[in-house]
Amino acid sequence: MKWFGKLTGGLIGLAFGPIGLAVGVLLGHQFDQAQADDGEAGGAPADVAQISERFFRATFHVMGYLAKADGHVSEQEIAAARAVMTDLRLDAAQVRHAIALYTAGKHSDFDLDGELAALRSACRGRPDILRIFLEIQVRAALAGNNLDGPVRPIMQRLAAAVGVSGLELAQIEAVLRIQRRGFGGERPGPGGAAPASGAAVEAAYRVLEIETGVSDTEVVKAYRRQLSRHHPDKLKANGLPESMVGHAKQRTQQIIEAYELIRVRRGMS
Repeated sequence: MKWFGKLTGGLIGLAFGPIGLAVGVLLGHQFDQAQADDGEAGGAPADVAQISERFFRATFHVMGYLAKADGHVSEQEIAAARAVMTDLRLDAAQVRHAIALYTAGKHSDFDLDGELAALRSACRGRPDILRIFLEIQVRAALAGNNLDGPVRPIMQRLAAAVGVSGLELAQIEAVLRIQRRGFGGERPGPGGAAPASGAAVEAAYRVLEIETGVSDTEVVKAYRRQLSRHHPDKLKANGLPESMVGHAKQRTQQIIEAYELIRVRRGMS
């Protein structure tokens, strides 16, 4: 299976053109290396299917619950949910299922605690999957109502229920806000010569979840750690639904861009 990461990484990269292909192969190689170091990811096929189904159900049930948290669902919140479905490239049947789950989550008798307990049980031993679940909820809430009103305390409750600390939740929010606006529109130019503003570089450090004063070695370690955490193949092998892999790809691209900004700013080879 050591060839698997390189092959699928290359296929993922095709979606981004020649540069993306190279990035995809690089990610695939790193995934293969992680597999060699840590053993094969994932569990039995039945377990993975169960996790995938539970993840999908919880994602849109809870998204609907959050949208109705203040008593009504706005057009902006509906548009945010639709945007998530579009970004995840759900097919027509999946969209219908997601809408039905979203609608059920808005009902007054929806059991949030039961839903979260079932998700946590299904994803036991897979904290990165639970973190992705929370990331998707934060992403939709930011677009829907900017985490205003009762949504923020409920999000904190979600985080605690899936084992994500308040500090991690704040980091997730900060990173997703950066993703929405980009790094100030800045990208390294040919040869990595384009300057990056201090704000853009600071945002890049936040994406890698490190302080600005760490060593180059720590920067590389943080980069690899974040790539491993969000690697689409690894998450999929652990039960992330195929439809949710798009979110992991976006986060991976953001991590690569953040590292590139830092690398250029520091003059790292």
